[in-house]
Amino acid sequence: MSKKIATTNSASTLDWDEVIREKDRLRVQKLYDQKGIFARLALGLVLLGPGVLTMIADNDAGGVITYAQTGATYGIGFFIPALIVAGVIAFIVQEMTVRLGAVTGRGHAEMIWGRYGAFWGWFSLIDLVVANVLTLITEFIGITVGMAVFGVPSWISTILALMIDAFVLLGLRYYTWERISLWIAAGNLLFIPLALMAHPHWSVISQTLITWRIPGGFTPAFLFIVLANFGTTIAPWMLFFQQSSVVDKGLTIKDIRHGRIDTAVGTVAMVVVSLALVILTGTLIHGIPGASGFGITHIMALLGHRIGYIGEDVFALGLVEAGLIAAIALTASTSWAMGEAFHWPKSINMPVAKAWKFYLPGLGSAVLAAIIVLIPNLPLGFLNLLVQVIASIFMPAALLFLLLLLNDEDIMGCHTNRRWQNIAAFSIVGLLIILNGIFGISIFFMHA
Repeated sequence: MSKKIATTNSASTLDWDEVIREKDRLRVQKLYDQKGIFARLALGLVLLGPGVLTMIADNDAGGVITYAQTGATYGIGFFIPALIVAGVIAFIVQEMTVRLGAVTGRGHAEMIWGRYGAFWGWFSLIDLVVANVLTLITEFIGITVGMAVFGVPSWISTILALMIDAFVLLGLRYYTWERISLWIAAGNLLFIPLALMAHPHWSVISQTLITWRIPGGFTPAFLFIVLANFGTTIAPWMLFFQQSSVVDKGLTIKDIRHGRIDTAVGTVAMVVVSLALVILTGTLIHGIPGASGFGITHIMALLGHRIGYIGEDVFALGLVEAGLIAAIALTASTSWAMGEAFHWPKSINMPVAKAWKFYLPGLGSAVLAAIIVLIPNLPLGFLNLLVQVIASIFMPAALLFLLLLLNDEDIMGCHTNRRWQNIAAFSIVGLLIILNGIFGISIFFMHA
C-alpha cells in the first residue's frame, strides 16, 4: 500500500500514522481471536519483523568483511565459540528493547530525552548519528566492492543503492516497508551454502567449542579484531532501530512473547551466517602466507580460485545484500531517533509531504556516507574495522541508558528486568569496558 493515498475523514481526527497503525492492530487482533495452527502460524508471520530485521541487518557489509577477515587471519579456533557467545549477548540486549517499546509505545530516543533531559538526550543522539554515518560508510564500501565483481563502477552502484534506499523509505508504509526489507534480508543466507562448498572439517569445528584457544595471545592486533567482532554483533543503532520498529509496527504488551520469538529467530540467523563466514575463510584462506593482510577484494578472488567463480559471484551478491539491508535499517534508525528527539512526525507510515523533517536526516546521512566512500584512495579495509571498534566503544553508554529505563518501575511496571537479566546486562557492559581498556593500555605501551 503506497503512502500516496488520499486523506480520509478519520485521518482528520487522528494522526495519519495512528490511523494506519490501528488498521494493522485490528488485523493482528483478528488473528489472535482465531483458533487453529494455521491462524497461529499466520499470526507469527505477521508479527515477525523487527527482531529478524535488526539481527540480520547486523550482519551488514561491515560485518561480512570483518568476519571474512577474521577467519582469514585467525582461523576458527577462537571465533567460533566467541561468535556464539556474542549472539547470546545480542539476544539479551535486544529483548530488552522489545519490552521497552511494547510497554511504553515510545522509541528509544524519545524515552531518553523525556526521562533524562536534553543533555543526555543530545549525548545519546550525537552518539547514534555519528556511529550511523560511520557504519553507513562501511555499507557503501561493501556495495561498491561487491558490484565491482560484476564490472559496475563505484559511482553507479552507490547511486543505485541510494535510490533503492530512498524508494523503500519514502514510497512504502511501515508494513510493506518491513515485508520488502525482510525479502532483501533473506539474501544474507547466501553465505551458508558457500561455507558448505568449502568442505570444512566439522570435527575440528566442534573441537573449538571445547578448546577455545586464543591464537597468538592478547596482542593489540588480536584485541582490535575482537572489538571489531563485538562491534558488529552489538551496536548502538540496534537499540534505537528495534525499539522504534516495535513502536511503529504497533506492538503492545501482549505481543512481547512474539517479539522475543522474532528476536530469537533473527539471532539464530545472524549467528549461523557469521559462523558460515568465519568457517568459509578460516577453511580456505587461513594459513596462506600474508592472509592477515588480505583485503576483501583479495579474499573474494581467492574464493573464486578455490571454489570456482560462482563462489566469488555469490559472495559478492551477499556482500551487496548485506550493505543494502543495513543501509535501509540505518537510515530508518536515524530518522526515527531524530523524529523522536525533536517531536517531529516519526513514522514510516507518514507521507513525505507531511513528514519531510522525519525522512531528511536518515537520507541525508546516507548521502553523506556515499560521498565519503567515493573519495579516492581511502583505506577501506582499515576504515571498516575501525568503524566496528568505534561501535563497541560507544556501546557501554547506550547499554547503561537501556538498563536504567528497564529498571524504572514508573515506566515498566511489572515488566522491569529480572535479577538475572540485570546481572547479564551489567556483565556485558563490564566486558566491553574491560576489552576497551585492555586495548587502550596495549596500544599505549606498544607506542611507549
